[in-house]
Amino acid sequence: MTTAPGTAPTPLERPAYRFYVLGMLMVVYTFNFIDRQVLAILAPYIQAEMKFTDSQLGLLGGPAFALVYSTLALPIAWLADRMSRTTIIASSLAVWSGFTALCGLATGFTFLFASRMGVGIGEAGGVAPSYSLVADYFPKAQRARALAVYSFGVPIGTGLGYLFGGLLAAAIDWRAAFVILGLVGVLLAPLFKLTVRDPIRGGFDRPETAPEAPLVVTPAPVQQAASFGQVWAVLLKKPSFWFLSFGAACSSVYGYGAAFWLPSFFQRSMGMEGAERAWYMAGIALFGGTIGIWLGGWLADKLGKGVKRAAYPLVPAVGFVIAVPLFFLAMNVEDKWLAFFLFLIPQALSLAWLGPVITAIQHLVPSHMRSTASASFLLINNLVGIGLGIYLLGAVSEYLTPRFAEEALRYSLYVGQWFYGLAAILLFISARSLRRDWVD
Repeated sequence: MTTAPGTAPTPLERPAYRFYVLGMLMVVYTFNFIDRQVLAILAPYIQAEMKFTDSQLGLLGGPAFALVYSTLALPIAWLADRMSRTTIIASSLAVWSGFTALCGLATGFTFLFASRMGVGIGEAGGVAPSYSLVADYFPKAQRARALAVYSFGVPIGTGLGYLFGGLLAAAIDWRAAFVILGLVGVLLAPLFKLTVRDPIRGGFDRPETAPEAPLVVTPAPVQQAASFGQVWAVLLKKPSFWFLSFGAACSSVYGYGAAFWLPSFFQRSMGMEGAERAWYMAGIALFGGTIGIWLGGWLADKLGKGVKRAAYPLVPAVGFVIAVPLFFLAMNVEDKWLAFFLFLIPQALSLAWLGPVITAIQHLVPSHMRSTASASFLLINNLVGIGLGIYLLGAVSEYLTPRFAEEALRYSLYVGQWFYGLAAILLFISARSLRRDWVD
């Protein structure tokens, strides 16, 4: 694990390379969310051409993606604990990007539903192996911030998906937006595979390893890999895993739901069209989300030192409590630019959970179980969050349309905000057992 005296460190052992890897992982995660969220900004165009109902759009944005994404993530993460994580990530990027391009050829609901399922199949292999790589490239004291930087892919990808998707749709059409964005991701996959390497697993978790010890590229011994049963036997005994997972899932019900339906809300209730809506949504997602994710990771690392593990769930819990009334206020301001600045604050607070909660999940199991544990967390978070949230808000909007017409989506978004309150309660509860469940 150390470089011999008088020997210059190899490129892989230099701190700069760790940050390059983190940057590449963030870029891949950015494309993950570009391809996942671009449907939201394109939904009004698709709905106008294909006459889909809000429930059908909810199915395309939620279950079509979430069912395969959530369930396949677990077996793929099991493979990632046994073979090259970089190969899995690069292959997944190529698959989900290819299916995104295929969405542009859709001829009807069934074709588009199947293509969105393909995007979910590809993205199932992107996140859990990346969490594991970040944990093996950065020491414990830096992980929440490193994972927060990685998680910048969420607001950046969402923002760029809104922006480029909306601008391409306005300039050409919605089909071209899918094709162009998908093909760019396909081209990125070989670059990632050729330049990002797998470090030794758990190298920074050994007591004798100094914070700045160099990395060694050594495959994890096969006998270290744990079975599903072994990982779940550990997780079943840890209440904090379940409260963290379902707390994050409740936040994702509204987080993903609002991210999908706000572009349509801005069109129906605020009269925004085309490029204006794209820039507006991109600004909220990019600036609000990036600030919130970094702030959450920084606060958790600062407050969670030593025995203060409870800070990891408490930081986002407080954020959700504050976010609820601010979201409501932002949706009821007539001036669109005042609304923009009001939206930035709850957008930031609603994403502050990513760094702290993901870090806590990484520390509930030994290093050789991290990919599978992360995928177990993602199974719960995404199956509930993506699978339920987007469809639920669309179905409620459709149900309320006979009474509220174009304003039905506004009331559907009001209903969804209660999930942030439930998320805060579950995260507050998880803080009580996290210190006991933590694995150093």
